[in-house]
Amino acid sequence: MKNRVYISCGGTGGHFFPGLTLARELKKRGAAVRLLLSGVNSAAQSRQGAEFGIDAAILPRMPSPGKNPLRMIRFLLGLLGGFIQCFFLFLFRRPQYIILMGSFASAPAALAAGILFVPIFLHDGNARIGKANRMLSRFAVFMGTAFPAVNKESCRCEVLCTGMPLRPELEECRGITRAEAVAGLNEKYGSKLLPELFTILIFGGSQGAATINNALPPALKKISGGKFQVLHLTGKGKLEETAKLYEGAGFPLLLLEGSPHMELFLGSADLVFSRSGGSAAAELLLFGKNAVLIPYPYAAEDHQTDNARYCVDSGAAEMVCDRELTPEKAYSIIRKYLDDPAAGDARRKAASAIAVPGAAALFLERVAEKCK
Repeated sequence: MKNRVYISCGGTGGHFFPGLTLARELKKRGAAVRLLLSGVNSAAQSRQGAEFGIDAAILPRMPSPGKNPLRMIRFLLGLLGGFIQCFFLFLFRRPQYIILMGSFASAPAALAAGILFVPIFLHDGNARIGKANRMLSRFAVFMGTAFPAVNKESCRCEVLCTGMPLRPELEECRGITRAEAVAGLNEKYGSKLLPELFTILIFGGSQGAATINNALPPALKKISGGKFQVLHLTGKGKLEETAKLYEGAGFPLLLLEGSPHMELFLGSADLVFSRSGGSAAAELLLFGKNAVLIPYPYAAEDHQTDNARYCVDSGAAEMVCDRELTPEKAYSIIRKYLDDPAAGDARRKAASAIAVPGAAALFLERVAEKCK
């Protein structure tokens, strides 16, 4: 009989995609794995899981608790409904263990597993362990983290840095050459990029980043005679307004809202401007990129700053505060690396040195050891 595992990874992509990666690795190992999803993206996430033959159960929506009484009522109703659903799922199809990827959406599964004495394992995708995982740690066997945790002492279980589970497609392409990556972009998007040009990649996540989108185009347009090209992923709904900022640009430019082929963009880049969410930071390290990280200032407990600081302290990146990223600041950074492309070599080496390839397998190996 196959081992049965449930993975609670509802909420944002920062919880879902690492959970889906773990599910794919478990399925490859012969386990019967099922996702537990909750939130506005559940239907779309369920379809994404189905593309890899992974089933999902959609739990009642449950907003994180807040000071607003109405929000707290909705949280409690979602918690109760999710708990009942998980309790009967686990009772009649008992798992060997469950994995919780963080967020308060994991609370119903944790409560049901605790009552039924099902082992609980946690994963946190940031350098600062979130509130939900800190609370759930008292019920867990251990917690894996994407980066060394700055607040591990606040947890009630063992905390191990096991890396960020990244999509297998990215893992498989970490050694892609610049020529291969540029050729792939030209084939998929009809662009005319050149592999010999210094390449700058700009992205701010699926929703984009207004600060990054507004600061970089005018900075790049100020550079005259520079032999470089630009790849810019604007985020959903930000393409048209960003395109206006690039009007009259005299350099090759590939401008898109987003792309499922990040391995090609990362493989092409010499210099990257990015937010510092857990997945983005881990991808930059995996591909050994020289990165300028601009933490999102409104991230919960400022965890993106902790992610960025880990990269900076390791010599793998530099950090610029959101309010400080002006066109003038961006210009000075870009100019530095255009004038001396080798200046980023030390950062590239440092990034590769602290990357954790195969993080999904590493985390599951630790789980298997604890299950023994």
